[in-house]
Amino acid sequence: MTQSVAMDGADKARMPKQIPYIIANEGCERFSFYGMRNILTPFLITSLLLSMPENMRAGMAKEVFHTFVIGVYFFPLLGGWLADRFFGKYNTVFWLSLVYCCGHACLALFEDNRNGFYTGLFLIALGSGGIKPLVTSFVGDQFDQSNRSLAQKVFDGFYWIINFGSFFASLLMPIFLKQLGASIAFGIPGLLMLIATIIFWSGRSKYVHVAPAPRDPHSFLNVVRTALTTDVPGQAKTGYFIAVAGVLLAIGSMFLIPKVGIVAALCLALVLVLGFGGMGAWMQLERARGIHPDVAVDGVRSVLRILVVFALVTPFWSLFDQKASTWVLQADQMTKPSWFQSAQMQALNPLLVMLLIPFNNLVLYPLLKRSGVELTALRRMGAGIAFAGLAWIVVGFMQVAIDGGNALEITWQILPYALLTFGEVLVSTTGLEFAYSQAPLAMKGVIMSFWNLSVTIGNLWVLLANSSVKSEAVTAQIKTTGMSVTAFQMFFFAGFALLAAFLFSLYARSYPMLNNYRQAK
Repeated sequence: MTQSVAMDGADKARMPKQIPYIIANEGCERFSFYGMRNILTPFLITSLLLSMPENMRAGMAKEVFHTFVIGVYFFPLLGGWLADRFFGKYNTVFWLSLVYCCGHACLALFEDNRNGFYTGLFLIALGSGGIKPLVTSFVGDQFDQSNRSLAQKVFDGFYWIINFGSFFASLLMPIFLKQLGASIAFGIPGLLMLIATIIFWSGRSKYVHVAPAPRDPHSFLNVVRTALTTDVPGQAKTGYFIAVAGVLLAIGSMFLIPKVGIVAALCLALVLVLGFGGMGAWMQLERARGIHPDVAVDGVRSVLRILVVFALVTPFWSLFDQKASTWVLQADQMTKPSWFQSAQMQALNPLLVMLLIPFNNLVLYPLLKRSGVELTALRRMGAGIAFAGLAWIVVGFMQVAIDGGNALEITWQILPYALLTFGEVLVSTTGLEFAYSQAPLAMKGVIMSFWNLSVTIGNLWVLLANSSVKSEAVTAQIKTTGMSVTAFQMFFFAGFALLAAFLFSLYARSYPMLNNYRQAK
């Protein structure tokens, strides 16, 4: 009887009419973002960083790229907080989209001015990062319990249109950069972002608008503060001291600024505060009961569980985002047609995503289910991290061959792209819906921000790894392996991801899944 009712409800579920506005906005915005991102490394090496010694340009371009990505995925914290507490998702997305447009304008106008260009990168990071968690959670707000069965399909479609825009951006923008120059190449993504903003504004009267949550005395931070600071006679404040240790270590990380840079040092400080603070709060969370309602305390515990999942996903992003830096630099060393640009190889990633999403949903997942294998959300994410590790084992062996003087065709990169993209589909499309469904109702925007923050931390690992190999002692130790620094780092990141996949699978076994969609009216 229950199954019949559920099936009947699924049959009657209707797709919200406002969804096409959000999907079209996302397609144009993703073209604008990937359009500028995918030509950033080649532009830096061939234009903006020409004043640097040639042997330093690739390393500096990689550092600038990953610092930019760190900013893109750090500012979701600000966007989520502004939307959840003050302006609501729609208003925050609209106004930050205008900031986003200004950033694109700076890239087009200041192609020869490092300060102006970097200002543009900052504005794009602020705008793109600020709206990133909100558009995704704004999609979730358009659904309720009556039609939530359609939400995963829309999240898949959402991710498909992202890659539709990314495909054409990856394919065309390197050509535009070479044939038309930097101003036009960076101006075209700006025009697409303006169109995206107009489309989003056009649907303003049709959206479901979830009002910002009022200041809550039982908010996440208030509950955590109570748990950490409340004294209980006869019980040690171990959790409190662990949190304090995290703050002290975060302050100490500022001494690393000369070595790793201010962005990496600040991100490391944030990781230390979140990690040690979360651990301490978990240990003493029961002290908040009686002071805060049980639902608030249970909500904090669920958030802390989610953050562990996000932390274990960070190694995946370390590997994934280097396809636009490390893999492009590897492609420069490979043989290819004279008309083909190394950065164009990135078009393979969104093309494969568009093929794999329907293949997985229509063929692979049903086939596995009929075989008795239930691919839960967490199992998919864990497998995706492992596939990323396998991809980097392949590029590592390719790099060893290149370092040995072998001429490799660029087509060899198809295999690692296929493995990495399959992992991306398993992690990203699943992670979007997982993050929304597991988040307490009052914290949708902030939780989606933490999901994006996992990308920031993933790129932080890249910067720290790159900084470590600048040490002569580390470089000398790597030489004893018989590998180049580049090849060694590739195998290091592969092992990093495979270890994370193993730990993820262990944690997933005991994770209690929740259903935190809003009730139907």
